[in-house]
Amino acid sequence: MAITMLAGYLVIINAAALLMMAEDKRRAKRHQWRVPEAALFGAALLGGSAGAWAGMYLFHHKTKHWYFVVGMPLILAAQLAAGVWLAGNSGLV
Repeated sequence: MAITMLAGYLVIINAAALLMMAEDKRRAKRHQWRVPEAALFGAALLGGSAGAWAGMYLFHHKTKHWYFVVGMPLILAAQLAAGVWLAGNSGLV
């Protein structure tokens, strides 16, 4: 049950991060109010790093900002490492 809920949460937060990147790119093209960078990183830190990273390259957005190019993969790597560590210490693996 807990694994199913976690998987569902991760799908939702990654979809949200991907859509946030898409919306920020759309607003950038229209010279409108933008999604704050803190919100984009916040979604990544809450588990949406894969979606945010995919959105960066799918929509060609924020790929010239070193802190996104370096930060998103680092957040994803840290989250994957934490997940592997937690799974190993909980007897799931």
